[in-house]
Amino acid sequence: MSTTQTSKIEIIKSSTTKINSVDFENLNFGAVFTDHLFECDFKNGKWQKPVIKPYAPFLIDPSTRVFHYGQAIFEGMKAYKDDNDDIWLFRPDENYYRFNKSAVRMAMPEVPSAIFMEGLNELLRLDEAWIKKGKGNTMYIRPFMIATGTGVVANPSDEYKFMILLSPAKAYYSGEVKVLIAEHFSRAANGGIGSAKAAGNYAAQFYPTNLANKEGFQQVIWTDDATHTKLEEAGTMNVFFRINDTLLTAPVSERILDGVTRKTLIDLAKSKGIDVEVRPVLVQELVEASKNGTLKEIFGAGTAAVVNPIVGFSFREVYYELPKIENSYALQLKEHLTNIQHKLADDTFGWTVKV
Repeated sequence: MSTTQTSKIEIIKSSTTKINSVDFENLNFGAVFTDHLFECDFKNGKWQKPVIKPYAPFLIDPSTRVFHYGQAIFEGMKAYKDDNDDIWLFRPDENYYRFNKSAVRMAMPEVPSAIFMEGLNELLRLDEAWIKKGKGNTMYIRPFMIATGTGVVANPSDEYKFMILLSPAKAYYSGEVKVLIAEHFSRAANGGIGSAKAAGNYAAQFYPTNLANKEGFQQVIWTDDATHTKLEEAGTMNVFFRINDTLLTAPVSERILDGVTRKTLIDLAKSKGIDVEVRPVLVQELVEASKNGTLKEIFGAGTAAVVNPIVGFSFREVYYELPKIENSYALQLKEHLTNIQHKLADDTFGWTVKV
């Protein structure tokens, strides 16, 4: 193990590597991590010196506040390696902005750009051998922050730990996805933390999703908490609906995450001349469109899955199958987006950033 120093980050290199034991052709999403991680602690009202060190467990006090009051946020990002062995990030400024937006909502300290961005870039350079070339190969990036102050008094923590993990990845979902439209459970409520990427949002989804799984559905399309008439998100993704040749998606709000992939697909669709409407989409509208044959596609959008087509949905115990179509917006948009990310198409939007 060796220690080096950049101007701002201490780097402790691992004396061994796990890379030779990894089957990169058969990766389970989020199960394998690279040799190093990035870490920076917030103590005494300020951020401490950041460090990159070997990936390993760490000890934590049983009274650590993240366990008791749930102050935990995260982001999902990806890095890509092109045919010239250059490493690229996709719209990292959007993830950085959203991370700190989540931090503010959860009464946590904002992370300075010098820590977030420089730490991420240095970590990617150190473990660059883990980033494989070729379309479909990516490096999933998980920045997260937890409350590490101790004691069980119900107040915000006075100490926090910000970390970045790297996990080589391929496809997130595989196989057909059928969804159940929620009539009772909601992902989030007005005034709540739905627009923050808070860990508790995802924990709250597990139970209703498990119920849907038992009925043969892979995901839930969430509806608004007040009336359960408006379609909001699909599983852990933003969701799009194609009725005739118009693409519909719900506006972001206190209940809906401002997805980076979502806003990217909206811009891509518009650049292709596709009509896009960002407005509330009603459950009844979807049902009627399916009945009269104008509903062409439903697909989820997120960093991990990119674009995930949905083959059918169930509402009030009636299942509606989507048609098989040749001119799929979902596949067109996914192809264009992944080509930009892997530097196989011109990035006319200026979204890609070289590490």
